[in-house]
Amino acid sequence: MDGWDVLEEAGELARRGEAFALATVVWRQGPSSGKQGNRAIITRSGELRGWIGGACAEPVVVRQAREAMTDGVPRLLLLGTPDQFGSAVQDGMTVVPVSCQSEGALEVYIEPVRPVPHLVVVGRSPMAQLLVTLAEALEWRADLVDGSVFTAADVDERSLVVVATQGHFDEEALEQAVAAQPAYLGLVGSKRRGESVLGYLADRGLPTEQLSRVHVPAGLDLGKVSHREIAVAILADLVRLRASGALDEDVSVTTPAEAVDPVCGMTVPAKDPVEYAGAAYYFCCPGCRAAFERDPAVYVKKETRC
Repeated sequence: MDGWDVLEEAGELARRGEAFALATVVWRQGPSSGKQGNRAIITRSGELRGWIGGACAEPVVVRQAREAMTDGVPRLLLLGTPDQFGSAVQDGMTVVPVSCQSEGALEVYIEPVRPVPHLVVVGRSPMAQLLVTLAEALEWRADLVDGSVFTAADVDERSLVVVATQGHFDEEALEQAVAAQPAYLGLVGSKRRGESVLGYLADRGLPTEQLSRVHVPAGLDLGKVSHREIAVAILADLVRLRASGALDEDVSVTTPAEAVDPVCGMTVPAKDPVEYAGAAYYFCCPGCRAAFERDPAVYVKKETRC
């Protein structure tokens, strides 16, 4: 993918509510194969879509992007040999040594992208319609689904679900929503009505642990207020929960096994090994791999001395 294709893909991932990181080359020093303006997406699984640079730069960017998705903090990377930069390193930059001389140097900005909330309101009342409208004003994804046709397939584990069927298909809609195990599940109604619905579902065998996650009433409990105020109260509570981190999707990633390239000293993914003297060795690029295969004893001795 080129730069514009990457941005289109990023937009699609954001619309689907998937976490990812966007990496952009903002400066380069030849002979790096990366160019200013090159972009790439790094997914939660560590897949890189697009182009940042050659074999030495790519694993570094992927590793840093996965860390950024975990901690939610963007970072500006300076990739190259430490002696290249001197006083050019500014506060806030992360210098990552890249020993492959053919790669030159790169400055890469990595931005973790937080998924847009997906709100699903089940019902057809004026309150339900207003709640969707308010959520859309916050640029959230928001869907209104009639209770008679709502199923667990309409949501996923990242969705925020508000069941506002108000006596029409309450039990059926809530049972479907519970099965999907969304990030948030609320039922619009009084506590008494909620106890009745949850008791019915418990009698049907739904796990107590899942039923205990249902918020009844959904939103801030303001007592007897208008349907407009109920919609505002629900959205206000969702905003509060999201701001506190209670609704955040767990975007932590498992760091794959890593090893040190015996030729250049870079940290690289432990895959596609070369076996020598009963040990496995891993490389950042075909050049380092070929150098090792020509005379592995030289690099094994070097690694032992280190």
